[in-house]
Amino acid sequence: MNDFPQPEPRRLRVLAAMSGGVDSAVAAARAAEAGHDVTGVHLALSANPQSFRTGARGCCTVEDSRDARRAADVIGIPFYVWDLAERFREDVVADFVSEYAAGRTPNPCLRCNEKIKFAALLDKALALGFDAVCTGHYATVVTRADGTRELHRASDAAKDQSYVLGVLDERQLAHAMFPLGDTLTTKDEIRAEAERRGLAVARKPDSHDICFIADGDTQGFLARRLGSAEGAIVDQDGERVGTHQGAYGFTIGQRKGLRLGVPADDGKPRYVLDISPVDNTVTVGPAEALDVMSLTAIRPRWCGTPPAGPAAYTAQLRAHGEDVAVTAESRGGELHVRFAAPVRGVAPGQAVVLYDGTRVVGSATIATTDRATTDRAAARHEDHEYHEEKPAVSA
Repeated sequence: MNDFPQPEPRRLRVLAAMSGGVDSAVAAARAAEAGHDVTGVHLALSANPQSFRTGARGCCTVEDSRDARRAADVIGIPFYVWDLAERFREDVVADFVSEYAAGRTPNPCLRCNEKIKFAALLDKALALGFDAVCTGHYATVVTRADGTRELHRASDAAKDQSYVLGVLDERQLAHAMFPLGDTLTTKDEIRAEAERRGLAVARKPDSHDICFIADGDTQGFLARRLGSAEGAIVDQDGERVGTHQGAYGFTIGQRKGLRLGVPADDGKPRYVLDISPVDNTVTVGPAEALDVMSLTAIRPRWCGTPPAGPAAYTAQLRAHGEDVAVTAESRGGELHVRFAAPVRGVAPGQAVVLYDGTRVVGSATIATTDRATTDRAAARHEDHEYHEEKPAVSA
């Protein structure tokens, strides 16, 4: 993965963020086994934890807190619960709702990593004298010969989570520990390790839902906060082909569930091309109109030195998306990216994460896209606002 000789490990005071899941429990156990002075902490992210769903499917439930405490007892480390509910409500939940209201859809897990686990939690840990925060993410921190840190993909690409960590800067990386990132183990092997260690979470299901949506119904969650607002679904010529009850219920690239009353002239499926909160309109069209050739991204966060001048990289556009070849340049506080081949379904609001081999260069939020559209579509299409692709509600 890298050619830098790693420094001899030293005993550190480590704060292990324990979600109540198997990955964070094994990570804490490995950190303790390596000789570090480890303390476990579970983050209470709701003023009323009973409002979060039950059933061990998330990372923020009452059951999760109890599971984390039991794991810490087995490992033999001190354990605390820290109340970060207000920060979580403001930085993640309120942001999630307001972004949808503006026609965008944030990635709440990425936001949580940035604002909660590696801002609020890390700052508090450092203030209390801890050297590092340990989590169960699958990624690797590499120390260069000059002492600076780099974030790299996990050794096992199938489990790599560096995409959602691309918001971390060099200072945060200097205090981050990911004990699972540099081992080639399957999830079954991680579970087997947890079982050998006597951790009751060994067979606990992974989290897939948005933790603060109790029933997993994202559209219903937003409707209760934003209300219903009937609007038009139009084609690329502006002809009304259907109606909806809220533009926030759609996703760029969505095909199913459009409930269109007028079929396309060519009989082919139509996809969501644009979501406009200004006039509450959703535009649909053919699949080829989704092709994107380039983008401009804002609010870049670099995992080290920003790139100088245009250069070749790979980019990832979704948490489980494939790498695509790009040419990228940081200019005027923005990141400009051009794809080597058209990429379908990219929308403003998504995070674009740049890689140089396995190294994470940085992350930025897509502001505008340039599509390889037909002349008719191009005449109507405007990147009039910063939109964001809505991920599947189970993300």
